[in-house]
Amino acid sequence: MVEMHRRGKERFSELFEAIDERSALIERMIFDRGFHRRFSPNHLNIAVYSYFKQGGKALRPAVLLFACGAVGGDEEMALPAAAALEAYHTWTLVHDDIIDQDNRRRGGPTVHALFKEVGEKELNFDPDEAKHYGISMGILAGDIQHAWAVSLLCKMAKSGVNEGLVLELIDKLESDVLPSLLEGETLDIQLSSVPLSTLTEASILRMLWKKTGVLYRFAGWAGAIIGGGTIEEVAGISSFCSRCGLAFQLVDDILGLVGDEDVLGKPVGSDIREGKKTIPILFTYKNSGKEDRDFIEMVLGNNRVDEGKVKQLVEMVRVSGGIDYTDSLARRLVSGAREKLNVLRYSRYKKYFELLSEFIVSRDY
Repeated sequence: MVEMHRRGKERFSELFEAIDERSALIERMIFDRGFHRRFSPNHLNIAVYSYFKQGGKALRPAVLLFACGAVGGDEEMALPAAAALEAYHTWTLVHDDIIDQDNRRRGGPTVHALFKEVGEKELNFDPDEAKHYGISMGILAGDIQHAWAVSLLCKMAKSGVNEGLVLELIDKLESDVLPSLLEGETLDIQLSSVPLSTLTEASILRMLWKKTGVLYRFAGWAGAIIGGGTIEEVAGISSFCSRCGLAFQLVDDILGLVGDEDVLGKPVGSDIREGKKTIPILFTYKNSGKEDRDFIEMVLGNNRVDEGKVKQLVEMVRVSGGIDYTDSLARRLVSGAREKLNVLRYSRYKKYFELLSEFIVSRDY
């Protein structure tokens, strides 16, 4: 499942192997035929499993399992929670792609884009009907994935996890994580209407924290809780994971401008055409003169602008220091995150966390 820009990263092989081992276990649980038979028609079944079959980083479930092991817990008991987290994260992606009107995910079509095409070719819908069908299938698939995540958590009670703890996990996910994720999505939509001249770094970081950091924090918290960690261990791992999650997103925003298209699964610079107001873009804008600011405002979010101008803006971001600034911000987050691991005794799991934090800021750009 994991790609994660691995080329030339042999020193992280131990981390990658650990993630792959756990990813295979999660995959088997995700593709369990018992759940596969529970719903039809076939289009809905395909929609639900689409992103799982396209693969992904599977970082969040691996983090949950690492957290469980880091406090001396049994990873096997936490497996349903890890699979639940993967299903939960996936429904947020499916719905997010609808909201962002993205047509590509993990190198393949998004659910709503796939079923728009299916609607036209198989159901003979006109373009508007086909678009509506695609969006509808995406919403329905995401709803099933969401329910599936809760169902997987419930199964933990049958594998020896205290029922009260299972309820605590579900409550945390639905009453804390969910509102935060939706708040982050709302902020992301609203930021599109905020001029760069008045936009602040703090508002972008708050949005990213809500959309990304919160779910990573839950991964660390849930794994440590299931593993029976102390209050200090749970707090330390949760903080480590949330900071690393935010740093990971900052690096993703860099890669969205200057990364490898084959790894990204979408054209480099597509974030510019989509009008994403990221830290590298904001830094460049704030440190530019009027002429360059006007150029940035003209290019950002302009689907009709030619490729040359997109590349020109990418180069402006690089020359202005926007890439370096965002990189330094991510590195500061990771440095602070590593300090939170001091509450853990040394183990291979602590080493996995240390390697993960190092890897986050070692991806190529």
